[in-house]
Amino acid sequence: MRAYRLLTEEDTAAFCHKVTEALAKGWELHGSPAYAHDPATGTMRCAQAVIKDVEGAYSPDLKLGDL
Repeated sequence: MRAYRLLTEEDTAAFCHKVTEALAKGWELHGSPAYAHDPATGTMRCAQAVIKDVEGAYSPDLKLGDL
């Protein structure tokens, strides 16, 4: 099964650490990062999709962050 996650965070070092942690756990970048203004908070937000091939079948109870 191929798992998909969309990592998001404010435009700080925390976002880079979140993506780096996912890469260290075997996730791969999927597509280009996105960058947008969040008018509710007045901050810039980043997003990056990641994918990973894992054993087993999909279930909505799957905790993607634990893969």
